Amino acid sequence: MKWHEILVRYGEITTKGRNRNQFINRLRDNIKATFKDLDDMKIRLERDRMYIRSSSDEEMEQLIQRLPDVFGIQSFSPVAECPTDLDAMKALGKEIVSTLDYAGKSFKVNVKRSFKRFPLETYELNRELASYVLTELPGMTVEMKNPDIELRVEVREEATYMMVDIIPGAAGLPVGSNGKALLLLSGGIDSPVAAYLMMKRGVTVEAIHFFSPPFTSDQSLGKVKELCQIISKFGGKVKLHVIPFTEIQQTIQQAVPKNVTMTTTRRLMMKISDIVRSETKCKALVTGENLGQVASQTLDSLAAINAVTNTPILRPLITYDKLEIIDIAQKIGTYETSIVPFEDCCTVFTPANPKTKPRVEKMEYYESFTDFDEMIAKAVRNREIHTFPKKEVVSDFDDLL
Repeated sequence: MKWHEILVRYGEITTKGRNRNQFINRLRDNIKATFKDLDDMKIRLERDRMYIRSSSDEEMEQLIQRLPDVFGIQSFSPVAECPTDLDAMKALGKEIVSTLDYAGKSFKVNVKRSFKRFPLETYELNRELASYVLTELPGMTVEMKNPDIELRVEVREEATYMMVDIIPGAAGLPVGSNGKALLLLSGGIDSPVAAYLMMKRGVTVEAIHFFSPPFTSDQSLGKVKELCQIISKFGGKVKLHVIPFTEIQQTIQQAVPKNVTMTTTRRLMMKISDIVRSETKCKALVTGENLGQVASQTLDSLAAINAVTNTPILRPLITYDKLEIIDIAQKIGTYETSIVPFEDCCTVFTPANPKTKPRVEKMEYYESFTDFDEMIAKAVRNREIHTFPKKEVVSDFDDLL
């Protein structure tokens, strides 16, 4: 089947009133960035619709396959066109429906007649097209309210446009329409899902990862890079800031009681992240924390961690249970990478009996005997920055799959 263009429906964007055009323009720019590898793509904007056109069948197939990952799209439909002539309409309608598994299904034609000088009225055209398709493709029944197959026909003077599939989009808001935030990316299941949910609300995401060689391996870092590669398909470029964290973690093990080492680790991660956030002009920090999942995610622990910064800390998974998070991870394609068993810096140094109700004043007291500030500044200065997507997947991780 040759499709000539794709009709994109906006969804939530249509509720934005005076700001609607800003969101539509952002969606257009995101689609251009996502499909910059397509040479023949052209985009036409209308108030409640967007139309994407390409003369290349291969490019149209790429668009149909990849558009479901673009936030801001409620749904879309591949559209075919023919001359505004009754015989051409009948032939095209039959061709479109014949590509479907139509036997035993209910069927309806829905005509919108914008070209008022066309000789047949809307109801007459509905009847002519439906009668022809039902005769040529026997086995379907007529159903006017909720048909299995609805052939939508828009009659214009220059051409007639037909569609039948309504393909769900990712919904949400276009990435970049709601500012930028810095994600603490561990390499586990949760934080990539947190990134996805923030992107769905229009937030551009940069990521920060804490790397502690030789306690964590190059393969562990490769896993995080692979996750950034996957995440980037939902929102254009993702920058990854890799923080050398070995010296700080070793010092923590010596400086504070064993049962609060994890809390201090998270507090210093937040301090470092806040510096990077400021340098990158991000508006908030994002974590994959989930209330009660581990000792560092109790209300008391979260309060102790929050105390090191006044920056908003967004936790989109805070009320999710693990199975819900796993379902999303599988849906977005991060789960299989996340469960590859390379340890991150938090799991390597997890204490046997972590404290679940740390007090802020106690944490400040334990940490006051060590000058962490210079180590923090050094770690920020020496960070590596990587940008995704990359054309080639990270090899040091790939070889182990």
